[in-house]
Amino acid sequence: MFTLFQINLADNAAGEKTGELTLSFIDLALKGGWIMIPIALLSVIAVYIFFERYFTIKSAAHEDSNFMNSIKEYILEGKIDSATALCKSTNSIVARMIEKGISRLGRSLSDVNAAIENVGKLEISKLEKGLPTMATIAGGAPMIGFLGTVIGMIQAFYNMSAAGNNIDIGLLSSGIYTAMVTTVAGLVVGIIAYFAYNILVARVEKVVNKLEGTTTEFMDLLNEPV
Repeated sequence: MFTLFQINLADNAAGEKTGELTLSFIDLALKGGWIMIPIALLSVIAVYIFFERYFTIKSAAHEDSNFMNSIKEYILEGKIDSATALCKSTNSIVARMIEKGISRLGRSLSDVNAAIENVGKLEISKLEKGLPTMATIAGGAPMIGFLGTVIGMIQAFYNMSAAGNNIDIGLLSSGIYTAMVTTVAGLVVGIIAYFAYNILVARVEKVVNKLEGTTTEFMDLLNEPV
């Protein structure tokens, strides 16, 4: 089930198979040595951050089409308390922004807009929680893999020098495996984390655009003639 490589060995010109060597994914990972442990931990952290942030941002992007219509109706009718109550009963970023704007009614429009934007910035910073860590993993995992490569090559050359004239390929295999496997593992984790990071950033940008549109709609409402 977990077989990653399958190598067929032939020992004659006719190409007859005399043996089959299989290397499972787990066996391959173990060949990477201890350097695979931090790479594996980074992969788990990246997966957790991605799914946790993905669903959090998805929830924040949910928009109640009737919310702003109700707010507009309450504001035009002068039912400020009803508008505030609706905002408090609605668990969304938009509701918290509008509630702050309503609390500033009576002041200048610039003060109202600034209050809404400040709440929006705080909410967006909450959505971006974990994204710097994801970006760090995207850049750090390949570097850890390359570190494993250097360690593996040092080990291989050390084994060569220690063997003298009796160089055996078996002595070199451990170091070469470490060098190759850790590089691949680090690159795989880094590439996946990079794409995951950009997916999350794109979704946050969509939320930001929606919030800007809602802010504009609310400010236009306050600018409408009574």
